Amino acid sequence: MAKEFPLEEANPESLGFVPERLARLEKLILRHIEEGRYPGCQIALARHGKLALFKTYGHARTEPERTPARDDTLWLLYSNTKILTMAAIWSLVEEGLLSFSDRVADHLPEFAARGKGEITIFQVATHQAGFPSAVVSREAWADHARMRAEVCDFSLEWTPGSRMHYHGLSAHYTLAMVIEAISGEDYRSFIRRRVLAPLGLADELFVGVPQEELHRCADISAAPEFAAIADNSREFRMAGVPGGGGFGTARAMAAFYQMMLQGGRLGSKRVFSPRLIQFVTRDFTGELIDGYMKLPMHRGLGPHLRGHGPETRGLGSLASPTTFGHGGVGSSYCWGDPESGVSFAYITNHVAPEPWHSARLDRISNLVHAAMA
Repeated sequence: MAKEFPLEEANPESLGFVPERLARLEKLILRHIEEGRYPGCQIALARHGKLALFKTYGHARTEPERTPARDDTLWLLYSNTKILTMAAIWSLVEEGLLSFSDRVADHLPEFAARGKGEITIFQVATHQAGFPSAVVSREAWADHARMRAEVCDFSLEWTPGSRMHYHGLSAHYTLAMVIEAISGEDYRSFIRRRVLAPLGLADELFVGVPQEELHRCADISAAPEFAAIADNSREFRMAGVPGGGGFGTARAMAAFYQMMLQGGRLGSKRVFSPRLIQFVTRDFTGELIDGYMKLPMHRGLGPHLRGHGPETRGLGSLASPTTFGHGGVGSSYCWGDPESGVSFAYITNHVAPEPWHSARLDRISNLVHAAMA
């Protein structure tokens, strides 16, 4: 990673972290790897625009031979990708080309088929659109005309706006097609041009990994029940599935959340207004139960929030109520805390089963919260 990174490095103690408590975090991660919980891991911790910690552990690949993970290894982000896709939507809003209250069909007229004509961008972004199980074919990854047709043919499972239920992939395929319809550009290149490149993160965050960077990708493995989503193919890595196929480094994700904590600015680069960031990190769904997660998710327009209740997902039970972030199925979580100015990214290359996955995320994030002086 020869290019200058947008976060200046600083000693953790100078940023208000207690070294002995951060050592507990490393001890837990090393224990997980020794136990065979996951082959490799990368973490990054930042505060007030500076990088406090960036460490890589274990192996990027175990077959055909064990290959150590490196700082420039790219990790599958799974649903952490969603916030990158949503950032492209935010940019269209700030350009005056889109409103969150717009109907999807205002931009994709064919989407009105099968009773979907009144679904709004807001409903899609907050997982209230009514088609959580819809998918597109593997063939559509390289044929976006086909992708658009398949998205517009999605069928409703319940009345839009009547409930909240996590749309694992379907919502962000829809949003990706809206991006293409408005911009006239492949959503992957739009995300790169409008969001990642201006932030100085285009060498470490990818929605669609280019051919010349594929060698950096860590292999993903999975518990038996998740084997179907452990795809290490070239086609998947290059596809840039908008709701679950991005790749990146932990420090790039920590930097992205620093941008949000700093009101849309990363170092000298501003990509969003403070008002936009304030709006998309607002809790729009309160105590409404997510039918898939089985708990309130306090959804914003991209990330979800901690909220005040006893339960949370991934952000740590010790997190402040305004902490926001997102995770990747069975493998990772990234978040930012407006009260402390801290952002944190934890990414592994194994999809772990429940209840172990959620329990370890709570421990991992709580160790970071407890390390803040």
